[in-house]
Amino acid sequence: MFKRILVPVDGSVKALEALDKAVELQKLTHAEIMLLCVFKHHSLFEASLTTLRPEDMQIPDDALRQYAREVVDHAREHASKHHAERLRGFVKAGRPSRTIIHFAREKDVDLIVMGSRGTSGDVDGMLMGSVSQRVAGHAHCPVLVV
Repeated sequence: MFKRILVPVDGSVKALEALDKAVELQKLTHAEIMLLCVFKHHSLFEASLTTLRPEDMQIPDDALRQYAREVVDHAREHASKHHAERLRGFVKAGRPSRTIIHFAREKDVDLIVMGSRGTSGDVDGMLMGSVSQRVAGHAHCPVLVV
């Protein structure tokens, strides 16, 4: 049925709930679960606009990439506690909805399982967040929104 299930994670409770559903599906289908955290690329100009000036200034993408890696690692640990078997984690830079859709097509994903709302705080959708709406509307495969 499903060979590859993509679970976009962003550190939100809803993303972990979606991961729990993906693990349940994995037990039925023996599919591989791919965890993906997408961070938004920030230019040095954008970084210079902040009023916060830490002593150890990191390039924004490096700090965001590290945080995204931590989100994926936390999701991997969470899934392992629920006896998930085949897990791979990925971190990508870009616009979340576009990057998720492109990644799913590139990796020949059969199903995307994602939370209805993430950490972005967007209020574009009344019932679903803007990222989950865009992914559900444009993905090449079925999308289960939790």
